[in-house]
Amino acid sequence: MKPQPASREDLERLVDGAHHDPHSILGAHPHEGSTTIRVLRPHARAVSVVLPHEVFPMDHEASGVWMCVVPSATVPDYRIDVQYESDPIPADDPYHYWPFLGDVDLHLLAEGRHEEMWNHLGAHIRHFDSDFGPVTGTSFAVWAPNALGVRVIGDFNYWDGMAHPMRSLGGSGVWEIFVPGIGVGTRYKYQILGRDGVWRAKADPLALYAQQPPDTASVVFDSHYSWGDSEWMDQRAQLDPHAGPMSIYEVHLSSWRPGLNYRELAHELVEYVTESAFTHVELLPVSEHPYGPSWGYQVSGYFAPTSRMGNPDDFRYLVDRLHQAGIGVIMDWVPAHFPKDDWALARFDGTCLYEHPDPQRGEHPDWGTYVFDFGRREVRNFLVSNAVYWLEEFHIDGLRVDAVASMLYLDYSRESGQWSPNEFGGRENLDAVRFLQEMNATVYKRVPGAVTIAEESTAWPGVTTPTYAGGLGFGFKWNMGWMHDSLNYVKRDPVHRTFHHNDMTFSMMYAYSERFILPLSHDEVVHGKGSLIARMPGDRWQALANLRAYLGFMWAHPGKKLLFMGGEFAQSEEWSIERGLDWWLLQFPEHEGIWRTVCDLNRTYREYPALWQRDHDATGFEWIDAESAAENIFSFLRWDQSGNCVAVVVNFSPVTQPEMRIGLPRSGVWTEILNTDGSHYGGSGAGNLGLVHADEHPWNGRPASAVITAPPLAACYFYSAAPRP
Repeated sequence: MKPQPASREDLERLVDGAHHDPHSILGAHPHEGSTTIRVLRPHARAVSVVLPHEVFPMDHEASGVWMCVVPSATVPDYRIDVQYESDPIPADDPYHYWPFLGDVDLHLLAEGRHEEMWNHLGAHIRHFDSDFGPVTGTSFAVWAPNALGVRVIGDFNYWDGMAHPMRSLGGSGVWEIFVPGIGVGTRYKYQILGRDGVWRAKADPLALYAQQPPDTASVVFDSHYSWGDSEWMDQRAQLDPHAGPMSIYEVHLSSWRPGLNYRELAHELVEYVTESAFTHVELLPVSEHPYGPSWGYQVSGYFAPTSRMGNPDDFRYLVDRLHQAGIGVIMDWVPAHFPKDDWALARFDGTCLYEHPDPQRGEHPDWGTYVFDFGRREVRNFLVSNAVYWLEEFHIDGLRVDAVASMLYLDYSRESGQWSPNEFGGRENLDAVRFLQEMNATVYKRVPGAVTIAEESTAWPGVTTPTYAGGLGFGFKWNMGWMHDSLNYVKRDPVHRTFHHNDMTFSMMYAYSERFILPLSHDEVVHGKGSLIARMPGDRWQALANLRAYLGFMWAHPGKKLLFMGGEFAQSEEWSIERGLDWWLLQFPEHEGIWRTVCDLNRTYREYPALWQRDHDATGFEWIDAESAAENIFSFLRWDQSGNCVAVVVNFSPVTQPEMRIGLPRSGVWTEILNTDGSHYGGSGAGNLGLVHADEHPWNGRPASAVITAPPLAACYFYSAAPRP
């Protein structure tokens, strides 16, 4: 019986890790009526092939390659015994297993159209039967199209990849191997031979789990989580997320209450958010990241929740408990850039694979990071499938997309001569535009009820316009203009606000150009900006009253709401991830009063649809008086779809207006449903004793009016139900 021949050159390339198809040499191959079996077992002293009823010793052929011929025309199932220094050790051979990726998957990956990439690349536990009984192992697959060779290394082979070279699956650029006998918890990386002859050890871009930083290996994981949020998920698929109430509590998980893991957060955070009456939480990035002080915005593992607080199923438990409590979950998603760590995505196969090869487009000058090559279909596929992954696998309800402006403009943070125009001579990054459109269209197609949110700080048109109409296709956009202008107003002493009245009214000039979220985010309480309460002018009482009035104005203004953690109880110090929040402040009535204000704002907001139902309809808002600059007063109406109305009066002056007449759309009783000057909030207790009577006295161009008390530095809401037909 003659063995199937293998050239010396092929054997040398195999042992050196530079053979594109080790399975063509290793494993079992029929040849002239028999079967040749070769295995790669470096450092072994003896190897034998074990059939169900017979054992065949193998000959050492070259540099750790062992060979024998089995008298069978059909390929048998087999195992091997390997002897090193002691007795033979039973083992299985990775090279007699077929690839787990089919032609359709490879075609979709090559076309950049595989929306479930995570199910096929990365590491996955596999189970099947054999003549020797059940087989369990892990399949590995990685995209490295410019590699000369790829090996998988891990604690199962002492981080020596010589015995586990992977095969290249045609022109797809994907390398694959199945390693029997290893399972959950196995740590691994890919060892990639670049065309420059350099071996690089890389974490898996599709890893579902990773070691806790500063360790950098990927970890095999197999989810067995049983969800309990079916009621939430059924409702999510049927409801329009853009049309409902949205009051968002923005959270950095590891510094909210430092030391808590995902499962502990699933109880303490859920209880707190429920009591505070927010409708959603928004999580700063939870994808794995090497550097904690980046707050998660420099991602190394796009498919792995950070292991700092537990494993992926622990994170699922947190999302599940939030849903069961009726709280939506949004997470920050960072497709704009990634860090340059040499063990992660950077120069992954020795070339600019994920990043754009042109430094003018592939490097971010401010952040010291690489920028994704949005024009490469496989990279777009990686990011689009990642967006879908979080929404489908972790039941995330929305993605807040970070740094959209940095993607849209070729000259973002670049001086003249540091950027090149697009094919039409413009500054727009057309590849990024197409990527964002594809991502949004895919998300809204695949995941009914999910929402995408753009952090976009420029006047780019059509951010929330559907893609079919030429827009970017986001569901919402952060209203950075409102945030900047309103903070610019409230930081001023009331005597100077008269001259900056337009800062608070200008937002209504563009409020319906996009679907907006009003953000008071983490970016506003870092880098020396101070906390929200620290920006408020006046003595301590006035500063607290200013903050309550400002939040009352925000909750009544058209647009969804977002408040970063700590703002709800007037955190005094600037946010620090090392220190966390100063929860001890809640023992003081002045801080508890701010928290009670936010709780009641949220409850009032949820209870009265006029405050949210027509956020994107210009007829749902009307000024009562936008020109009371001398008094620092703003008054306006909010309407719901049934004709119910909330009248809002916000006095940003420390002077009480005890006999102020406001025009109203109808006469009758208007119930005072909220007053931020209430004594239980820490206010002076001025107000309207729960209601005002409007008579048919025309005022402010309206058929009716009421005389009210406008408390100092306070917001008051008055409600009138639509008349019965």
